[in-house]
Amino acid sequence: MYKSISLKKALLAITLPAALLTGCEQKRPAAETETSTNQPADTTAQTADSTGRKFMNKPLISEIYTADPSAHVFNGRIYIYPSHDIEAGIPQNDNGDHFAMRDYHILSMDSINGKVTDHGVALDVKDIPWAGRQLWAPDAAFKNGTYYLYFPVKDKQDIFRIGVATSKSPTGPFKAQPQPIANSYSMDPAVFTDTDGTSYMYFGGIWGGQLQRWSSGKYNPKDEYPADDQPALTPKVAKLSQNMLEFAEPVKNVQILGKDGKPLLAKENDKRFFEAAWLHKYNGKYYFSYSTGDTHNIAYAIGDSPYGPFTYQGIILNPVLGWTNHHSIVQVKDKWYLFYHDTELSKGQTHLRNVKVTELTHRPDGTIETITAYQE
Repeated sequence: MYKSISLKKALLAITLPAALLTGCEQKRPAAETETSTNQPADTTAQTADSTGRKFMNKPLISEIYTADPSAHVFNGRIYIYPSHDIEAGIPQNDNGDHFAMRDYHILSMDSINGKVTDHGVALDVKDIPWAGRQLWAPDAAFKNGTYYLYFPVKDKQDIFRIGVATSKSPTGPFKAQPQPIANSYSMDPAVFTDTDGTSYMYFGGIWGGQLQRWSSGKYNPKDEYPADDQPALTPKVAKLSQNMLEFAEPVKNVQILGKDGKPLLAKENDKRFFEAAWLHKYNGKYYFSYSTGDTHNIAYAIGDSPYGPFTYQGIILNPVLGWTNHHSIVQVKDKWYLFYHDTELSKGQTHLRNVKVTELTHRPDGTIETITAYQE
């Protein structure tokens, strides 16, 4: 088992109970309508965390809690597909049962500093025939005149699968397919469409995301992790079919290598994959980015193929306030942006997060400047 699991439990014991005891009852705000808007995004921070550090950016929307933002530009407008955090009254535990999200809201804005519109509920767990509970981090894609919303949710046997829903509008409502994608599992789907039109799904999340239960290719109800000196668990990738509703091939491993050309090891907690896969392409190279989970970095690795292997390069985003760190990277006109979340609005309550955005810079040599979510 990863040593980091013990570390994570220890840190959770320190950071979560106080927040959960104080609670933060979420009201169902009027903002959950198509006409609602939030104030423009702003890079001027006006609040600080408990240590006095000032946040670099404001939440994009404050009427509801949002997390895990997957951002895309469709028809010149920015659309954000986040999780919708709620206070469900479920005690915190190691499996993340308190992350009890039930629906998705889609956000949009005409520019990075424009007003943010909440388009209301786009998909509800009760409208997914095979779903049990926990609608976690989604992603979206557009092809063939249709918008596709990809989502992880536990089925009625409490096993995470990945589903897909469709709409003729980027804001939904979306109609879910009657069954999950065949051979899908775990969580955090991220879909990348290459310049040749081929689309790939990346997915996987360790621990609460159950990736460790699929190391043999079949589901094992026991959590089994590699030893510290063994290669780390890998994220997964599969090419999508032309109809975007199924895998066109068997699921493959995504290898993340160190600068020595060897796979990252399970003990390399500050570098190895944990969850939150994302892929973007820049100057002909493929950038695979992800969360290191228990060490809270958004890290990245570069490769020459959408399948990898990818060589570790460094950190895109340092740890933020809150336990999780999850992101997306998108080009808007001639600039690149990092969408991420923290827990500014809930003052550190891990399961009540808010989405933010900041500019991302590729250096001339192709590496990425590290971002800190606080003002220097």
